[in-house]
Amino acid sequence: MDLNRLDQQIRFVLELDKLKYVLRQNYLIGQDRQENTAEHCWHLAIMALLLAEYADSKINLGRVLELILIHDLVEIYAGDTYCYDEDQTVDQEEREAQAADRLFALLPMDQSTRLHELRNEFEEGSSMEARFAASLDRLLPLLMNHYSQGRLWKEHAITADQVLTRNRHIQAGSQSLWSFAQSIIEDSISKGYLTVKSDHD
Repeated sequence: MDLNRLDQQIRFVLELDKLKYVLRQNYLIGQDRQENTAEHCWHLAIMALLLAEYADSKINLGRVLELILIHDLVEIYAGDTYCYDEDQTVDQEEREAQAADRLFALLPMDQSTRLHELRNEFEEGSSMEARFAASLDRLLPLLMNHYSQGRLWKEHAITADQVLTRNRHIQAGSQSLWSFAQSIIEDSISKGYLTVKSDHD
């Protein structure tokens, strides 16, 4: 056994505990607190297991799970970036790339390289697995916002057009889930969770 290698891996595992303290914008359904990123990743992994049949083409579920579990680890150092905050998203790519370099450097070189490859695959959408994983990553917050009666959307005055634009990428991984997402958005509008910006606004 390579004890130095094991020591690096255990240090990385312990560092991941910090993901539980990274609060995201979304509120838990029926609760008065925000979810953390570790909860988000777990929830996405379960979604992938259940909804894999809706991918537009055959996918490797194991790889989807890898992508889901890896892509948000950078939030340990970069924090969560609210997708509708234009100021925060300006340097998001740079902040998260730097965070990946810092975090993955804790691992042995072969595993560090592997995690970088997975993260880049997700960010670039360079495989069907990455596009499906990204579809789920958009769908889950949409569901949580809808079933929280649009609380976060209302707090930030988010419009239906913004939500449609943000979530349109779901169709790159699943037309079925995009159709479902559109129905959720329409229902959110009808229930007053989302506002429709008029031509006079």
